[in-house]
Amino acid sequence: MLFARPLALLALVVASSAAVAAQPHMETALAHLEQALAELKQASSDKGGNRADAIRAVEKAIAEVRRGIEYDRTHLKPGEVMRR
Repeated sequence: MLFARPLALLALVVASSAAVAAQPHMETALAHLEQALAELKQASSDKGGNRADAIRAVEKAIAEVRRGIEYDRTHLKPGEVMRR
């Protein structure tokens, strides 16, 4: 009984981590895109308009990845259970 609570808590943490990381590749891509956006915004602005275009493209990519993650979380495939 002494270890029952910590083990139950550990199981809960592991289960909720798995639910959050159900889309590890999309989450990783999102993190990389957000880092790329931060770097582009810090770059000097004189790039013949290409920096501004790149910023817009990365912002669009971030939005698309977020929509894809949300879609996958809310649309079940046969045999799947709802993810968080």
